[in-house]
Amino acid sequence: MTVEGIVSCENDISGSTASEQSFNEDLCLVNRVKANDSIAFDALVKKYRERLFSIVYNMTSNREDAFDITQEVFIKAYRGIKGFNGKSAFFTWLYRIAINTSITQMNKIRLRRFFSLETLDTENAQKACPEYFVGMNSTSKPLFLKELQENLNIALQKLSNKHRSVVVLCEIEGLSSAQAAFVLKCSEGTVRSRLHYAKEQLKSYLQNYLH
Repeated sequence: MTVEGIVSCENDISGSTASEQSFNEDLCLVNRVKANDSIAFDALVKKYRERLFSIVYNMTSNREDAFDITQEVFIKAYRGIKGFNGKSAFFTWLYRIAINTSITQMNKIRLRRFFSLETLDTENAQKACPEYFVGMNSTSKPLFLKELQENLNIALQKLSNKHRSVVVLCEIEGLSSAQAAFVLKCSEGTVRSRLHYAKEQLKSYLQNYLH
């Protein structure tokens, strides 16, 4: 982004709340990307790459896959950014791409791994389980305590894509029901219903570890 562009963005967002400031800052950067300013897109990548990687990693539970998918998400975002109309927050638009891309790639990856693991014995197959579940913060509920990371990771992967998605978005990333509904293209009621069901399923999977 040019110095003039940065000054223009700063002038546009002065006096706004933190949330409004972030929204307007993103919109300013998006408009510059649409005008073929690649440096502006670099600023968006820098701002959201860690959060985006966290979402993808918690969907896939594999760092190597998460790196590849995160890169693909940003490529898709760059190619499709002219379709972003600014009616929603940029990060929720980006999250939608991340969730959809993760689900698509996970299906492909699991198919490849099925054929590569079918000849392994039980012991080796167990070693191929997903990596530790990460991304939990200090305010997470007791269900997500650190010592249950591996067990929770395996349990989370047992959920369907739609139920795992709401857990990742609402419980891990902290999105509101409205924001998650936008990302997943469903109603807030559906988000709450899926989240409740997902929590009950996780509890049943982890009943041997819960007191």
